[in-house]
Amino acid sequence: MSGPVKPPRRFVARPRGVEAWVSAGEGERTTSPSRSANTARLTIDVTPELRKQLKLAALQRGLTLADLVRAMLAEAFPAEDQERAP
Repeated sequence: MSGPVKPPRRFVARPRGVEAWVSAGEGERTTSPSRSANTARLTIDVTPELRKQLKLAALQRGLTLADLVRAMLAEAFPAEDQERAP
């Protein structure tokens, strides 16, 4: 005897309606394939409008939202600034 049969996993196609996809909050990945093993999770609260703007900017650049925010933070806080910190 075997357990219940699981349906096959399928790839999700890029959404047709960008605005609907940006507005939707469900189905987002919780992990990014580009994360290295030495990372820490950061949670921030943003307005729904800012979230839409960020998601749209990421989509236009072909990035994930997480990768876009990481790049923005890396640009705002370069590694050389951390070395001079007390």
